[in-house]
Amino acid sequence: MSLIRHCITFFHCLILCHCLKRPHIILFIADDYGYSDIGYHGSHIKTPHLDRLALSGVRLNNYYVQPICSPTRAQLMTGKYSIHLGLQHSYIKPAQPNCLPFRETTLGEKLQRIGYRTNLVGKWHLGFHKKHCWPTSRGFDHFFGFLTGAEDFYTHESDYLFPGKRKLWKGFDLREDDDNIAWNYQGFYSTHLFTKKAQRIIKKHDPAKPLFLVVSFQAVHGPLQVPKEYLKPYKYIKNEKRKIYAGMVSCMDEAVGNVTKTLKHTGLLENSVIVFTTDNGGRPHLGGYNWPLRGGKSSLWEGGLRGLGFIHSPLLPPRVRGTVNDNLMHVSDWFPTLVEGAAHGSVGKLELDGFNMWPVLSGATKTSPRKEILHNIDPLSRQPRSQRGLQSRQRKRWQKYFDTNIRAAIRFGKWKLITGQPGDGSWYIPPELYKNNKPIRSKDDKIKRLWLFNIAVDPTETIDLSRKRPDIVSMLLKRLSYYHKHSIPPTFPKNDVKANPKLYNQTWTDWSSRKAKT
Repeated sequence: MSLIRHCITFFHCLILCHCLKRPHIILFIADDYGYSDIGYHGSHIKTPHLDRLALSGVRLNNYYVQPICSPTRAQLMTGKYSIHLGLQHSYIKPAQPNCLPFRETTLGEKLQRIGYRTNLVGKWHLGFHKKHCWPTSRGFDHFFGFLTGAEDFYTHESDYLFPGKRKLWKGFDLREDDDNIAWNYQGFYSTHLFTKKAQRIIKKHDPAKPLFLVVSFQAVHGPLQVPKEYLKPYKYIKNEKRKIYAGMVSCMDEAVGNVTKTLKHTGLLENSVIVFTTDNGGRPHLGGYNWPLRGGKSSLWEGGLRGLGFIHSPLLPPRVRGTVNDNLMHVSDWFPTLVEGAAHGSVGKLELDGFNMWPVLSGATKTSPRKEILHNIDPLSRQPRSQRGLQSRQRKRWQKYFDTNIRAAIRFGKWKLITGQPGDGSWYIPPELYKNNKPIRSKDDKIKRLWLFNIAVDPTETIDLSRKRPDIVSMLLKRLSYYHKHSIPPTFPKNDVKANPKLYNQTWTDWSSRKAKT
C-alpha cells in the first residue's frame, strides 16, 4: 500500500512539473511605432507577420505605455509607475549621470532567479554612466545592442547636442556584453543585425532551459533609414519621410517573422509566449501616425499613450486566440503577468503598480484587477508663472484638490483626466489616405489646463466634459493628489561634460567610473 502511495505521489509530481514547465518568453519592443501603422488597424503599410501573430493571439485594445522611451522601458522592467522611480520627467539623456534606480529589481533579475537564461538584443536606454547601470548588471546574462538612443542605423553612432555649449557630440554605441565594442558591425543595418543576433541566441539555446529574449528594435525611431528594397512597395507615397518610415515598418515586420520562424524550426515555439509592445506613439513629423487618435509621441493625448500591443502563444486556450481584449492594461503589468502568470514564479514582497493580467488574457476570468492607470505626474513640467494670473475661475476652483498647472493624466474606467500642458493636441492624417492631409489643429484655449474625456465613446478626445461632470473631475483630481503625495521627486541631473565620447576613443561609455583618455 505504501508503495502504491509513493507511485501515485511520484506521478502527481511528474504531472505538476509538466504543467508548470516554464515557457520561453520572447518580448518584442518597437520604438516610436504609430498606433495606426499596422495592418490589422487598416494601415496601407504591410505587416503580414505582425498581423498573423496578433490575429491568432490576443490583441490589447486598451493598452497604455508612456509618451517617451526611457519611462516606458523603466516601467516594463520594474512593474512600477515612473513616479515611484524618479523617471517621470523626460528621458535619460546621454550625458546625464542617471539610470534605472539600483534599488529596483528588474524583470530580467526575477526571471534569472527562477532559472531563465536572459538575453537583451537592441536598445537599452535606461542609463549607462556606471557599469552597474548596464543590462548585464541589471538581470541580463547577455547583451548585444546600444546603451542610449537615436543611433544611425548603419554607423551605429549617436549624436548629442550638449545643452548650453551647443556642441554636437558624436559617439559609437554598439556593444556585445560589457567591454566588447562591436566596431566590426559598422555598415550593417541594425534591424537586420539584431534579427540575426536573436536568431543565433535561439539556435544555441538549450530547449530544456527557459529562455527570456528581449528584441528591442531601434526601428522605427529616427533617423529615417532603410535599405532601398523596402521602399519599392511604397513608391505611390509622395511624402518622402512617410515612404521611408513605411519601409522601416515592413523591415521590422519581416524581422519579427524571421525570429518567429527560427523559434518554430528549433521547436521552441510550442512552449513560448510572445509579447509585442510599442514604447510610445508615433511622431508624425518623422513619418509615424496615430490616426484617428489625437497627438503623438511626447504628449499625454491618446496618440502618445495608447500603445500597439498583443500576446501570442500556443499555450493560450483556443477560446481566447484571435480575440480582442478591451480591459485596461498598462506596460507595468507585463512584469507580474510574465513572472507570475506565464513563468509560474512569484514577485514576492515587491510593491508593484502592475497587475498580473494572465488570468484575464487567458480567459480564466473576466474580472480585471486593473481599474485605473496613472499615466504620469510630472512636477517639473508646470505652467510658467507669467501665465498663472490668466487662470479662469473654473481652474481656480480645482486647485484645492490638485495643482492643475502640473502636467499629469489619469484614466479611471472610461474616464480620462488631463492637467497642465499635455503637448501637441492636433490630429494627424497619414498622407496616403488624403491628398490634403494637413493636421487638424486643436481649438482649445492656449491657457486651458484641464480636460475630461469619456474614452469609451470618444477615443479621439474631441469632446471635453470637464464642465458637465465636475463630480468626475474632483474625484480624479483627488486621485492625482493621492499619487503625487506618495511619489518620489524626479531625478533629472545636469549634463556632465565628462561624458563626451571624444574622451573615450569616440565611444559612449560608463564615464562616471573611467578616466578620460587624453
